[in-house]
Amino acid sequence: MLISSLSSWLHWLMVLMFTSLINIVPFSSDLVNSNNIIYGLENAIAQASDTVRIHDIQGASHTSKLVDETVTDVPGIVTLVLGSGSGRGFYIQDPNQDNDDATSEGIFVFLGNSSIPNPNIGQSVAVTGRVGEFRPGNNTSNLTTTQISANGTGGAVRVIDSLGKINPTIIGVEGRIPPNTAISDDFTAGDRGNVETEGDFEPASEGIDFYESLEGMLVQINNPVAISPTNEFGEIWVLPDNGSNATGRTIRGGSLISSKDFNPERIQIDDAPAISGKSPEVNVGATLGTITGIVDYNFNTYEVLPFSITVNAPSSLTKETTNLTPQGNNLTIATFNVENLDTKIEALDKVNAQQQSNVDDDLGSGKFTALADRIVNNLRSPDIISLEEIQDNTGAEINDGVVEADRTYEELINAIAVSGGPVYDYRQINPVEREDGGQPGGNIRVGFLFNPNRVQFVDRAGGGSTTNTTVNNINGQPELSVSPGRIDPTNPAFNDSRKSLVGEFIFQGQKLFVIANHWNSKGGDQPLYGPNQPPVLTTETQRRQQAQVINDFADKILAVDPKANIVVAGDLNDFEFSEPLNILKGKSGGSGKTVLRNLVETISANERYTYNFQGNAQVLDHILVSQNLFKKLKGYDVVHINSEFVAQDSDHDPSVAQFNLKVSS
Repeated sequence: MLISSLSSWLHWLMVLMFTSLINIVPFSSDLVNSNNIIYGLENAIAQASDTVRIHDIQGASHTSKLVDETVTDVPGIVTLVLGSGSGRGFYIQDPNQDNDDATSEGIFVFLGNSSIPNPNIGQSVAVTGRVGEFRPGNNTSNLTTTQISANGTGGAVRVIDSLGKINPTIIGVEGRIPPNTAISDDFTAGDRGNVETEGDFEPASEGIDFYESLEGMLVQINNPVAISPTNEFGEIWVLPDNGSNATGRTIRGGSLISSKDFNPERIQIDDAPAISGKSPEVNVGATLGTITGIVDYNFNTYEVLPFSITVNAPSSLTKETTNLTPQGNNLTIATFNVENLDTKIEALDKVNAQQQSNVDDDLGSGKFTALADRIVNNLRSPDIISLEEIQDNTGAEINDGVVEADRTYEELINAIAVSGGPVYDYRQINPVEREDGGQPGGNIRVGFLFNPNRVQFVDRAGGGSTTNTTVNNINGQPELSVSPGRIDPTNPAFNDSRKSLVGEFIFQGQKLFVIANHWNSKGGDQPLYGPNQPPVLTTETQRRQQAQVINDFADKILAVDPKANIVVAGDLNDFEFSEPLNILKGKSGGSGKTVLRNLVETISANERYTYNFQGNAQVLDHILVSQNLFKKLKGYDVVHINSEFVAQDSDHDPSVAQFNLKVSS
């Protein structure tokens, strides 16, 4: 799944800005001399019946009814301090709860660049300021968080006592059990709504309301188990209570999505602000120590800001090896997204925005060697491989006119041979520069590796970057006008996206049409935990169009020969139950004739995942085949070697299929 470099850059920038602001502030004598913090045992203020409490401010909703109002002497105990800079502030929580789970007892107090000093964790304070709703990054896809701004005129923080204590609310079976099916069920795709302005508020049954009802509060997660590897931002997604309340677990301990369940029981554990150093690196299945922290919201999701993360037991998962081997009449075909593979160490001044994140060393890091080892030993050297995200010879260097990728292919082929595999050959077509999306400058494309000792590629000259491939009827047999060739590459369906590549192969005298794909990214869809529910899947429109183009092409082959062997493989960037996949199969809107069978549907549901996004295991990579070839299927396997692990050669798991094709004269 492609994440645009702009989104990645913004995420890194915000993380760097945020982490530069935060630290746990110790008790300090500097507070004594402040004119803004008044000491004394003034508990009468906190106990006054007419004092506005935190739960009054938060209310049973996503936004406060007291926005823009000034509140005076709101009592609370300091639970976390964000130490310095323009984002400075602290969290407080009311120890005297209102016995209403729908109303949060915690809130963030914003100080910013005001002269009010930071209080200390554990101090009882009374806060005066203006109630507001803060939208992180001013990004409309983010929910707002409720806060008290004490940095304006009249804002004040009065320290009442230094001995306060808050008992954390347990998320799990010993406390508040998170919903495990619906993130929001107030609206439908045909009648969407905004949870900040409409709909009900049901924390017991809707995940988005559940976490909102805990916003700013101190919580505890017992027996957390990791359902994602630690990501590049130090984030880990977990389930409480070893996942005892979770639905849709994978066969290897992850959390699996379905069409109606995106697992609201998942909880993101952030790496800031209380942790000194980095989060531990864990794989799916690792068990962690009890986590205590503050519920926050940022980057489109709720999260817990932990005080520490410890590992009780590492994951026992190992990288899988398929048992589907290419031998005799058994043909194996795989798809593998190799994630921005190139041979060049990019010059920093030549990459987009001169970002260090756009510079890599796939050779020096051992990525080519690792990928080769996976192809040979874990995938058992498939006869044909559909490769996605092959970059050009200069990697992510932009506007240099380079689109050729022969060095990238040849380096991978050589590495495979060194690892004990066959000497593969390859076929591909160069893209037009900057026309196929992906990392700026990389000019990613799809292509084929194939073992020439096992299969024959039918070369038919004339295929170019913008040349459309057609299907000819030659004596009752379908034949491509060019091979390899691009399928309708100038169709708007493929704007700023990879063009699908088709090639003709011969195995045991039988012809196969293999179509390699890498459809447009899901980046740009609205988030699961955003204001609009259900989220608008903006990018799906283009994938529907791409699916129709490929389905139409398959129909043209089958119109000539209904028994043609067709393979559609690649990173389709959508789920097996999505409408783009229905269209591709021939079942648009649930009706129509199935012309392509999705092989992932032949394996157990708990094995159907090739990618992990925010702790959700999901299928993005597929192999579909025509009905005639489906009858010859011997096995299909998603080989889990990446998505569950910190140590990844790519962010996708490859898939492999095996067919028995007897010799045809």
